[in-house]
Amino acid sequence: QETGNPEVRFMQLDLASLRSVRAFASAFLRQEPHLHLLINNAGVSAGGMTEDGFSLSFQVNHLGHFLLTQLLLERLQSCAPSRVVIVASRAHCAGRLHPDTLGRPPPGPLSAFQDYCDSKLANMLHARELATRLQGTQVTCYAVHPGFVNTELFRHTPLWLKPFFLPLVWLFFREAAEGAQTSLHCATQEGLECFSGRYFADCRLQEPWPLARDDRLARAVWEASERLVGLVGAGESPSP
Repeated sequence: QETGNPEVRFMQLDLASLRSVRAFASAFLRQEPHLHLLINNAGVSAGGMTEDGFSLSFQVNHLGHFLLTQLLLERLQSCAPSRVVIVASRAHCAGRLHPDTLGRPPPGPLSAFQDYCDSKLANMLHARELATRLQGTQVTCYAVHPGFVNTELFRHTPLWLKPFFLPLVWLFFREAAEGAQTSLHCATQEGLECFSGRYFADCRLQEPWPLARDDRLARAVWEASERLVGLVGAGESPSP
């Protein structure tokens, strides 16, 4: 209603529920014949567990997006050229991923923060491995750091921490429109196809943290993610 554009449609999707992700993808594929751009933008920084048994931040930020992308991938390929933009974060530099414990809350007093950083490293590796698997398909993907943006991402910050945290948000964080610029750049800028799988910040190509460039880790996280979201069984071979 605010845009005045009758072509804008709202469809319900809860990334904290793999059942909801599957229902959304099924409804979308029935109703929409075209898909040229997928921006995996949702994020949360919070403790707690999902109905699927995963830590909340890791499922919303990575596993839900991973499943959604896989379920829509055939449509993206049939509508190529098309793009996938994965909103990661510079916080990926503090990520520590172990494929055999993926989706479990990290130990320690800063578990929620570490879980967020881990999910952002997973976002980076998702983009890298997705680009590898999509070579020659005219579907490209990009990981982006939007900057530190004043949205509701940190609405679950503990009450005792908010008096210290909120002044920093007001002083140093970007507004949402500014934070969207790098995502829009990767979604619309011509000539980025040769940078598929790479990382952008401030609308420029950036070099990520070394772990985010680890191809072996990227493949291991991909295969673990496939198993966790039910795309392959425990004894099945992962996708090529």
